[in-house]
Amino acid sequence: MPAPSQTTAAVPKQQKPRPTSSRDERFRSDVHTEAVQAALAKYKERKMPMPSKRRSVLVHSSVETYTPPDTSSASEDEGSLRRPGRLTSTPLQSHSNIEPWLDRVIQGSSTSSSASSTSSHPGGRPAAAPTAAATTLTGPAAHAHLDVHSAPPDVTTGLGELSHRERPQLASVRGVARGYSGSVLETAGGVPVNSRVSSKIQQLLNTLKRPKRPPLKEFFVDDFEELLEVQQPDPNQPKPEGSQMVVLRGEPLAVGVPWPPSLLAALQRWGTTQPKAPCLTALDTAGKAVYTLTYGKLWSRSLKLAYTLLNKLTSKNEPLLKPGDRVALVFPNSDPVMFMVAFYGCLLADLVPVPIEVPLTRKDAGSQQVGFLLGSCGVTLALTTDACQKGLPKAQTGEVATFKGWPPLSWLVIDGKHLTKPPKDWRPQTQDAGAGTAYIEYKTSKEGSTVGVTVSHASLLAQCQALTQACGYSEAETLTNVLDFKRDAGLWHGVLTSVMNRMHVISIPYALMKVNPLSWIQKVCSYKARAALVKSRDMHWSLLAQRGQRDVSLSSLRVLIVADGANPWSISSCDAFLNVFQSRGLRPEVICPCATSPEALTVAIRRPPDLGGPPPKKAVLSMNGLSFGVIRVDTEEKLSVLTVQDVGQVLPGADVCVVKVEGAPYLCKTDEVGELCVSSTTTGTAYYGLLGITKSVFETVPVTAGGMPVSDRPFTRTGLLGFIGPDNLVFVVGKLDGLMVVGVRRHSADDIVATALAVEPMKFVYRGRIAVFSVTVLHDDRIVLVAEQRPDASEEDSFQWMSRVLQAIDSIHQVGVYCLALVPANTLPKAPLGGIHISETKQRFLEGMLHPCNVLMCPHTCVTNLPKPRQKQPEVGPASMIVGNLVAGKRIAQASGRELAHLEDSDQARKFLFLPDVLQWRAHTTPDHPLFLLLNAKGSVTSTATCVQLHKKAERVAAALMEKARLGTGDHVALVYPPGVDLIAAFYGCLYCGCVPVTVRPPHPQNLTTTLPTVKMIVEVSKSTCVLTTQAIMRLLKSKDAAAAVDIRTWPTILDTDDIPKKKVANIFRPPSPDVLAYLDFSVSTTGILAGVKMSHAATSALCRSIKLQCELYPSRQIAICLDPYCGLGFALWCLCSVYSGHQSVLVPPLELESNVSLWLSAVSQYKARVTFCSYSVMEMCTKGLGAQTGVLRMKGVNLSCVRTCMVVAEERPRIALTQSFSKLFKDLGLPARAVSTTFGCRVNVAICLQGTAGPDPTTVYVDMRALRHDRVRLVERGSPHSLPLTESGKILPGVKVIIAHTETKGPLGDSHLGEIWVSSPHNATGYYTGYGEEALHADHFSARLSFGDTQTIWARTGYLGFLRRTELTDASGERHDALYVVGSLDETLELRGMRYHPIDIETSVVRAHRSIAECAVFTWTNLLVVVVELDGLERDALDLVALVTNVVLEEHHLVVGVVVIVDPGVIPINSRGEKQRMHLRDGFLADQLDPIYVAYNM
Repeated sequence: MPAPSQTTAAVPKQQKPRPTSSRDERFRSDVHTEAVQAALAKYKERKMPMPSKRRSVLVHSSVETYTPPDTSSASEDEGSLRRPGRLTSTPLQSHSNIEPWLDRVIQGSSTSSSASSTSSHPGGRPAAAPTAAATTLTGPAAHAHLDVHSAPPDVTTGLGELSHRERPQLASVRGVARGYSGSVLETAGGVPVNSRVSSKIQQLLNTLKRPKRPPLKEFFVDDFEELLEVQQPDPNQPKPEGSQMVVLRGEPLAVGVPWPPSLLAALQRWGTTQPKAPCLTALDTAGKAVYTLTYGKLWSRSLKLAYTLLNKLTSKNEPLLKPGDRVALVFPNSDPVMFMVAFYGCLLADLVPVPIEVPLTRKDAGSQQVGFLLGSCGVTLALTTDACQKGLPKAQTGEVATFKGWPPLSWLVIDGKHLTKPPKDWRPQTQDAGAGTAYIEYKTSKEGSTVGVTVSHASLLAQCQALTQACGYSEAETLTNVLDFKRDAGLWHGVLTSVMNRMHVISIPYALMKVNPLSWIQKVCSYKARAALVKSRDMHWSLLAQRGQRDVSLSSLRVLIVADGANPWSISSCDAFLNVFQSRGLRPEVICPCATSPEALTVAIRRPPDLGGPPPKKAVLSMNGLSFGVIRVDTEEKLSVLTVQDVGQVLPGADVCVVKVEGAPYLCKTDEVGELCVSSTTTGTAYYGLLGITKSVFETVPVTAGGMPVSDRPFTRTGLLGFIGPDNLVFVVGKLDGLMVVGVRRHSADDIVATALAVEPMKFVYRGRIAVFSVTVLHDDRIVLVAEQRPDASEEDSFQWMSRVLQAIDSIHQVGVYCLALVPANTLPKAPLGGIHISETKQRFLEGMLHPCNVLMCPHTCVTNLPKPRQKQPEVGPASMIVGNLVAGKRIAQASGRELAHLEDSDQARKFLFLPDVLQWRAHTTPDHPLFLLLNAKGSVTSTATCVQLHKKAERVAAALMEKARLGTGDHVALVYPPGVDLIAAFYGCLYCGCVPVTVRPPHPQNLTTTLPTVKMIVEVSKSTCVLTTQAIMRLLKSKDAAAAVDIRTWPTILDTDDIPKKKVANIFRPPSPDVLAYLDFSVSTTGILAGVKMSHAATSALCRSIKLQCELYPSRQIAICLDPYCGLGFALWCLCSVYSGHQSVLVPPLELESNVSLWLSAVSQYKARVTFCSYSVMEMCTKGLGAQTGVLRMKGVNLSCVRTCMVVAEERPRIALTQSFSKLFKDLGLPARAVSTTFGCRVNVAICLQGTAGPDPTTVYVDMRALRHDRVRLVERGSPHSLPLTESGKILPGVKVIIAHTETKGPLGDSHLGEIWVSSPHNATGYYTGYGEEALHADHFSARLSFGDTQTIWARTGYLGFLRRTELTDASGERHDALYVVGSLDETLELRGMRYHPIDIETSVVRAHRSIAECAVFTWTNLLVVVVELDGLERDALDLVALVTNVVLEEHHLVVGVVVIVDPGVIPINSRGEKQRMHLRDGFLADQLDPIYVAYNM
């Protein structure tokens, strides 16, 4: 038996505020529960990976902090209703046994793959996914073509092979973060360790169904637009076959009955002729009658109020109100008497009452929309009671607070003492029942907006007459009313129709029902009530509480109106109630379900038997048929059925028809479900002030298939979905507001709630509070189910319940749930009477404000409309490519910097071929010229070096190397120094004695375990025979802490250069040929691979020469450098360029910025540097750290107008957002708008592009991100959808030639085509330095040739994708300028769904998804996309991000996220260049070292 359900749980349009408590069970149905249990039993158990959660996130706030415990007389245990044996459902095994999974780890290849499963099961039962045979893929085997059945199931495109990328991974050594021991982590081939994470991922793969292999098209047309799959209708789906329906006419309104001319006339008549007759009895929470309002009192008090409103309220000597003005009625549910007086008082004064809920806090759910309604109705006055006014939130002044979004209101307390007695002769103007508005009833729509339905005086009267006739009300009858008297049936029967017939209403407050659910039955009994007005919930509650009560009798009841008969699940309550109470005098024919709608008021009601209605009917309908909008009485499939009861006949005097839900209002066929439309004088007339939607709802003209209008009177759409059954009975199967259209099928939120509640007999859900709604992701509705879990539920329980709910909904409704979220008890926003406020819940879900404690997303099964995976077509050969470009008039994409030969006197260039010669020459000719200034955090100069000082220091180092360390020519020396002059001196010392220097970043003393292994690795891989360093670092390398991280006994000789004796070297080494190795440059790439490149003396000098020319560097210049000096261009600028060009370098170590962010910019300003270099991390620190301080810096005299060019040294696509915000921010300090640019280099050539001081400004283009995934460049306008800005990476350096080559065929490509950037230049590195004889493997990185065209030139392959584009600008030589755009590293790209994705694009989308996502990194693991986000916020908000991340990646990239990992800020590792180390992150994730806050495995 399902847990008790919250009433509004699944009615996204809360038409009625619904009371609720632990005993509410709208949706209980034994048959359905059995069906669900049977469906679940069919499922073989599928292990689903349980999300991992940090312990601190598990602590739920206790429920007590939210609400007082529910004190109720009824016991919580509902077991008595169960038949024996009901409890034996088939619970899935508990998931506590995580550990045994470990041995079943599957090890998949780390090569990129292809992406996310989109298989769905149209209609059929999904079989449990086959477990894939585990295969261990290692190294080269991972690159082989695998048979699809032995690999982990390819949950992606089903292409079968794991395509191996052309550029082999550098398999030398992985720079390993966090503890460098090969056993823990994965090797370069991608074999992971045994870890909990990888076993969970394997389970995840097993739950994803393996898609069928799509047939290969003969000709693959690779359209630019990735077309979303449009779901094709299934040819076998049920279609309506009946004839077209005809309009159903209700019986005429009785003629000859002496109806009063208006409701107020009736009130006046009873108030004057029967003043003692009871009108309304109010009860307190103990069930005692507190007050009985007589008709005389109602009449006199209403008159008094009308007089006061019209005559005693003034503002600026004008009456405050004119007839027709709207007035808000704010009365609590416990005070029907005052409400009734206020309502009739307004009607008498010809004012329009707008009843609303009492606002309890300043931020009630939905209260802003109520404010919008009041504002749009022009309400300025609110009526309330003394007690209620005292309880409203107050401002400091003691006035009632202004609620968010509300117009300014005056509050009038209408208790008797505040009113003025009218003069004897005063009478309000008599109104006839005309078209004027009588009152406005609010209605909350599915989207959460609140609108007012206007009801005219004529409709009001007609409604009372029709209800009187349909229910057979007679004068002085007694009616017990449990409903909300402010709106809907509670108002129509209990406040309006009752007065017309001088009935006596016993109003039972919600609070009393909570305490004593039997109260309404006791009152029926004690007052001998003839009529009762309830909801199915009230019947259900009383069932649970009736056990001890033997003495109640319901024999007096003539009619029991079930107001929510339009909810198909009300039938089970009606049946169960009848079963129990038939023995207490309840006659079966008394139960009268009715269907109501805010727009059409009462639509249909079952007639009491004495009025001669047809007997009640039931229909057992196939849910599958209903999902296609077709009525099929279910025969074979007993599980998915919906049993509905009729809601009687249409009201007297009304016409009803059923029209198609979408599109023009065509009449439906007789066996088709559509929206009920009513044409009658009893309906509402408009949405107040909203003409557009009023026309489409209140003035619909249904037409026949031939397009003929069925009537000359307009119809009102009711928002109810149903059909007309036998005997002209109306059946309702759902509401338009609960309708979710998934693919081509329709599902009702109520039905899905019912299924979810039937899953867990053990009452897992707190008070049955479940909300179901749909959100649009990727152009289709996706079902979201949110439930409150009981405070005592364990993690295992919740996960088990969630997995079973998914299976049940899948079985019964054949639809996937996109997201299932559990929130702590009592945290969902409440509607006025305690139900769930659906639209507010949906809003919070979409804004990431729901704060769930558990989330399960199933995008793989639900999202079936992804574009088809791209098939690789047979490649066009390189020759055809060239011919194609020629025919199209496109030039081949190649470009070069200025020629070197013509620029310099070649003798001088030959003379200084080697840097050591240049240094000696400078020490000789300009000994005191300063080359270097090193700044500390305070901005003061800590050390300087003139030409001669540097030369002498270098000589000392050389002497020490030769004498102390006994090193010979060609030996490798590791330089482990902090950034400074010592490092530069040690570098030249090595060159002076013929040793080969390797600069290494020193280990971080606070973080030895992660930084020292990298140092050790570089020393070992570079085969260094000696380590030069400072005394402090030498102590560190041999310390106890170091011994814990690495084996310190295996260090080579360590020399400290702090106090070596002054010595000259007899003769300085001069290399015999320019190709001799000068130095090694080691760096860890972003893919986590340590690669060292060899730089010859010739390349070193050529590099310096190119930079000198591009930046116009002379001895008189000063440049400021804020970079790390260990590798790439940073090293060249620190150690090489100043010596070569003679300019002065102001050195700012980036580490010093941590204690003084403005250090670099202050130095640039102080030394008036025209040229400055920095890294992205430095730029980011300045942007984040100095954002608010530009004013302070200006006061300190910082002025950046001296800067001609500020270059970011990078090996990645330019980060436009960062450079632009930096430029904008520091414009205030005089930074020229166009000064900032980026450089580009890589391992094979550390400086390919560099803006320099001359030449055109860098240009920006916008490319289509979707075309980019297909390896194409398509230029689009700025701001067009899917556009991605790319800016060129500076100018190509002198002597450098660049060409774009096809990644597979190695043929040259045309202008604006995407391919690999190849480079040829005198300063290319000569090869990788690896100690393992693997040079041959990567030889083609340095000596590639084109397969067609110019096949002679030797090129180096950069491993980066990019394109060249000829611009309209001219460069210095007058030629048209060719711009090089870098798109991203090939090694980083993810191949998913046959397309190539750049991680940064996905990450940019994710970071935009929610304000508390600080940073993001993505990688793939066995074909699953893993997204790691850093949460900058409270841990309890972590789970909000899961759905938002999944949504945004689906929407913008058409990818299904496999795993979402939420971690603390700073967990994503970043290297010194500010690049994310995604592979380190991946290794850390697989080895379970990230300590994530939450890991969600999307099903």
